[in-house]
Amino acid sequence: MRKADDGLAAGVEALTAIDRRMARAVEILGIPPSRRRRPGFATLVRIIIDQQVSVQSGAAVWRRLEAGVGRVTAKSILATTEADLRAFGFSRAKVRYVRGLAEAVTTRRISFKALQTQDDQAARETLMTVPGIGAWTADIYLMFSLDRPDVWPVGDIALAASAQNLLRMKQRPSPAELEKIGSRWRPWRTSAAVLLWHFYKKLPAV
Repeated sequence: MRKADDGLAAGVEALTAIDRRMARAVEILGIPPSRRRRPGFATLVRIIIDQQVSVQSGAAVWRRLEAGVGRVTAKSILATTEADLRAFGFSRAKVRYVRGLAEAVTTRRISFKALQTQDDQAARETLMTVPGIGAWTADIYLMFSLDRPDVWPVGDIALAASAQNLLRMKQRPSPAELEKIGSRWRPWRTSAAVLLWHFYKKLPAV
């Protein structure tokens, strides 16, 4: 079992000290559970599965994958046919993405150990060399597997919608606007994002 998410706790403490609305939202809805994930291939596959689908749909595909292949590794993915992956619930595109990732790992174009030593931008760029891994997927991996405290996935719709609600904006902010909004929460934007996801669709006017 992993230790308590001290990074999230520190971020929440800092954010609630500087932002009245954030403090009020935490008072109403509490602190979210940790979203930490073990770094490595299986976690990145899970994040790819979760791209543009509901939490429930992603979890169902992941359960079928684990039941079908056992331990999710680059080797086990490459040993699984496209037809089987499709039967688990993968789209054709995501079959290409996870097999491409598996090939990148087996040919050592991607090293999860090396990612841990790279700065945020370098790690993001390395991950995005793999087809199917865009900014959102890379950012989620940095946030929850590499424990980077100041990542802000501006393309996330739920994040933008929750920021709109928290700040009582008339319209949902664009990615560029969300980037500006996030500047007030540096260097704890990962914790700010986790809080906003926790508040999504739950938060009354504060």
